Amino acid sequence: MSQFSKIPTTVVTGFLGAGKTTLIRHLLAHAEGRRIALIVNEFGDVGVDGELLAACGAEGCGCDDIIELANGCLCCTVADEFLPAMEKLLTRPLPPQHIVIETSGLALPKPLVKAFDWPDIRSKVTVDGVVAVVDGPAWAAGRFASTPEQMARPDHDNPLEEVFGDQLACADMVLLNKVDLLDPGQLEGVERNLRAKLRPGVKLVATRQGAIDARILLGLGSAAEDDLDGRPTFHDTVLDHHHDDFESFAVALPTIADPELLTRRLGTIIAAHDILRLKGFLAIAGKEMRHVIQAVGARVAGYYDRPWHKNETRAGQLVVIGRRGLDRDAIATAIRSGLDG
Repeated sequence: MSQFSKIPTTVVTGFLGAGKTTLIRHLLAHAEGRRIALIVNEFGDVGVDGELLAACGAEGCGCDDIIELANGCLCCTVADEFLPAMEKLLTRPLPPQHIVIETSGLALPKPLVKAFDWPDIRSKVTVDGVVAVVDGPAWAAGRFASTPEQMARPDHDNPLEEVFGDQLACADMVLLNKVDLLDPGQLEGVERNLRAKLRPGVKLVATRQGAIDARILLGLGSAAEDDLDGRPTFHDTVLDHHHDDFESFAVALPTIADPELLTRRLGTIIAAHDILRLKGFLAIAGKEMRHVIQAVGARVAGYYDRPWHKNETRAGQLVVIGRRGLDRDAIATAIRSGLDG
């Protein structure tokens, strides 16, 4: 099979809450008839992003088009997770025209790209491009950077900076997302500092809510599996299990009366416990629609996405992700405190 007849695959990477799922929802809504299949990988054993994509209502968002892999990073479970998922897609009677892989926000993209060099995969699929999504406001706030004082310490360790740096180092295109939340001066500085960290030739595109023309995102033709040496990353020389620095757990919630009250309180809880990411669904009393909660840092937002299914249990569940050592009991108690159904 020639390079041109291989199925192109786009790997979408980016740290927790950068907007990867929103980008893919936009891509599916503007796919212009392309048969796109998705592999969605989440950190933790509860999948939220796959559910959000399946509920987007656009052609290509159906459950049959999405393979969801939870409770692990694809970069660490290639043989157990990735290869069987790809085989499932490639043996379809009508294979997809394009595959999109949304990695966990804590995943390293380079080990995943290496997996495309496996003989059974290499002959049929190529990495069209690695796309890294960057949370503009988080970058501007210095979320991923270490101070000079921290870097001078012999025991210095910043897994956020390392994962984020590896995601940028492997990218063919970087989407600077949420630029509508930056003022012009901030945007100029963020773009300048970000460009300095990219490999030569890597495209930087500013986006709002992940909106970008599919013709720009797809068809990069990078064949990244043939260019691994040109994508040096931190974890090429440092042997560690980066995902061991982070943890995830779920908090079950009853039907609640006031989602806005919970939304306001979550910002305080996130700050108190240094939670990196919080996302999930709520059941609201008297509402037939499911309520989605999304939080990145102190920014918390909620919206109704779809009606509850007839046989679906109407209950809330929030996924909490942070650095290893989260006080799970205290966080769960704080989230549930004061809820009235």
